Amino acid sequence: MIKAFENFEVWFVTGAQLLYGGDAVVQVDGHSNEMVAGMNASGILPVRLVYKGTANSAAEVTDVMTRAEADPRCIGVITWMHTFSPAKMWIHGLQRLRKPLLHLHTQYNEEIPWDTMDMDFMNLNQSAHGDREYGFILSRMRKARKTVVGYWKDPKTLARIAVWQRVAAAWADAQDMRILRIGDQMNNVAVTDGDKVEAEMRLGYHVDYVPFSDVLQYFKQIEDADVNALVAKYNTVYDTSQVLFDDGRQAIWNAAKAELTLRALLVDRGAKGFTTNFDDLGDVDVKVSGMGFDQIPGLASQRLMEEGYGFGAEGDWKTAALYRTVWFMSQGLPEGCSFLEDYTLNFAGERSSILQAHMLEVCPMIAAGKPKLEVHWLGIGIRKTLTARLVFTSKVGRGITATVVDMGNRFRLVTNDVECIEPKPLPKLPVASALWIPMPDFEVGAAAWMMAGGTHHSCFSYDLDREYWEDYAEIAGIEHLHIGKETTLEGFRKDLRINEVYYLLNKALK
Repeated sequence: MIKAFENFEVWFVTGAQLLYGGDAVVQVDGHSNEMVAGMNASGILPVRLVYKGTANSAAEVTDVMTRAEADPRCIGVITWMHTFSPAKMWIHGLQRLRKPLLHLHTQYNEEIPWDTMDMDFMNLNQSAHGDREYGFILSRMRKARKTVVGYWKDPKTLARIAVWQRVAAAWADAQDMRILRIGDQMNNVAVTDGDKVEAEMRLGYHVDYVPFSDVLQYFKQIEDADVNALVAKYNTVYDTSQVLFDDGRQAIWNAAKAELTLRALLVDRGAKGFTTNFDDLGDVDVKVSGMGFDQIPGLASQRLMEEGYGFGAEGDWKTAALYRTVWFMSQGLPEGCSFLEDYTLNFAGERSSILQAHMLEVCPMIAAGKPKLEVHWLGIGIRKTLTARLVFTSKVGRGITATVVDMGNRFRLVTNDVECIEPKPLPKLPVASALWIPMPDFEVGAAAWMMAGGTHHSCFSYDLDREYWEDYAEIAGIEHLHIGKETTLEGFRKDLRINEVYYLLNKALK
């Protein structure tokens, strides 16, 4: 079990009925207990399964679903029909359940016992029959769910359940997610804006504005001894050989104080993410008063992302929230994730690519090696000064990037499979960066992303893939457009048009 998920559980409910007698129910219960214990012991599932018994009537279904909805530890429910379970008895219970739902189509026995199977055995083991009855009522009710088909001991089956568990855990984490928007958004930027009320209704997270004067109250309380201790930690974690001058050391000290300030603010406000804006760092003259941030808190943002705090640049609260979700569902996976921004194009035939970077804020979890802590001039925003940052290039490998945009009548999730490749040296660009080719190739991938309205900010992961985002969109009830190896611009354009009609009609029917 992943430590981040240790207070979560997924409930397992088996469907049956009393038609076949009490002995059959006892066998169903025994099989279900054995299956749940076996799946937990597999080491594949990140969240513990808890068997909640066999539901044999409408009253029992309603009771277990009501309890699942009310229990804060329960992040979702897996249902399986061992026998034929009349589906009308599931209606009222399913109406009460708003948490993620997975329909597992499996069977206790792996193979048919050809030589010994009789009618009693066949009546008891009716998943092929019962799951279709249950699947109908889910479809009739338009109930969002994930359907997994496969033998319960098969690692491939368990891996698909594990993906859904991670997404369900991240969804649960988002339902009390508070994002602090420090300062405002960059003036006149459209894509980073959006409907915060609808976001809270649909996606769960709440966005609060924090004036920089509030931040300064935490800044005042930071002790020099704590700053010195954090700087000493930097010297052990990062390569600091470049910082050989006094002004550089002061810039690192200032960055450490900014990190401690932001962490104190986030902890005190119970927030899981934040945004910054280089045009809003307070009105205090730092050089005169010694009060406030000398520049945008780039190093602090990099390190806080590594800890799991969501981050969005220039007030991009949607990306801050999505990054927290990416980080949370990735717990225990090895390769890492980061906030990134499309910056510069590199035309090189079949290897044409996009340089991903930012002024400062790229998470070191994706670094190919030990990050360098460097200090360089940053001449953007209201402060123009030497600024500390971690400098590195990303690992080589496949990944996926994601963004959420507000289309006015709906939120749209856009994802793109990408291949991170080895960049050439960038001796005069001292920032963290990644170089990737969007799938299926540069021309189609970049065009499809822009046709979908994808942002210049995105949340990248080496560990996630399309299935995670399909599950997320299903749980959230939002549109998902995926760009991958099989994407063509003709097909993608058709998908955009069909989706537009679907969502317009869906809104009209409501």
